Amino acid sequence: MAFEKIKVTNPIVEMDGDEMTRIIWKSIKDKLILPFVELDIKYFDLGLPHRDATDDKVTVESAEATLKYNVAIKCATITPDEDRVKEYSLKSMWRSPNGTIRNILNGTVFREPIICKNVPRLIPGRFKDIFQEVYEASWKTKYEAAGIWYEHRLIDDMVAYALKSEGGYVWACKNYDGDVQSDMLAQGFGSLGLMTSVLVCPDGKTIEAEAAHGTVTRHYRVHQKGGETSTNSIASIFAWTRGLAHRAKLDDNAQLLDFTQKLEAACIGAVESGKMTKDLALIIHGSKLSRDTYLNTEEFIDAVAAELKAKLSA
Repeated sequence: MAFEKIKVTNPIVEMDGDEMTRIIWKSIKDKLILPFVELDIKYFDLGLPHRDATDDKVTVESAEATLKYNVAIKCATITPDEDRVKEYSLKSMWRSPNGTIRNILNGTVFREPIICKNVPRLIPGRFKDIFQEVYEASWKTKYEAAGIWYEHRLIDDMVAYALKSEGGYVWACKNYDGDVQSDMLAQGFGSLGLMTSVLVCPDGKTIEAEAAHGTVTRHYRVHQKGGETSTNSIASIFAWTRGLAHRAKLDDNAQLLDFTQKLEAACIGAVESGKMTKDLALIIHGSKLSRDTYLNTEEFIDAVAAELKAKLSA
């Protein structure tokens, strides 16, 4: 069945990535985005070979384009170490593209778990003082009016609270703590593939949505040898949905916003109906895991596409 494409008025910035996530990224675009959305994409190849070829200028250019167009959607990328420098014969050990982009955009990363019902859940004083001062001076009255509050907790206390909590809070962390604890939380909800990650700029208009996990090198090595992979693409799909949802809000495009909500629901619906990748099936089935309990990489994206088409046709 042919679908009338949703027209998007303003462009988005696409930042391509590396290894297995680059392969998944193309499949998501081809099967879940481009058949349904007419989109002006400003494309930047942040794959490590192209970053090296441009002396990492492409990373800076992609961030500058994000400031211009307000919405970026980013694939996972390699941050090279000594082994990667040798593997790719790099000119230099280029810095983390995420770090470069974050510095240019001057934003804050917000991460939250993607919850599927059938997947089991498994600071220095100055930082505290600054938060308390800003809260007291600028936010306390507004918080109280909204019926919410701020309090400082030690990291170990907050980790324990997070594990037993039912949510309903925003946990502000320094960069390192946030990087570690967001991964812990995501795994607590089943998988690193079940987490959104959005960099929000101070202007409130500009964002960069991405998958918080890495490039899934181990699966990529299997793929290179022609083997079957079962790689979870949900976080990458949600990078597209969260980026496009922000574009929809900026452009007042209700049709696009509805599409992003249905695509997210299609992902969750696929998993909750038993169609999932191996990482999630392993959590559910444990030692009883067998090949018929999970889908491979492309089969899962196809299952999401089928769910999406059903929702769009309803």
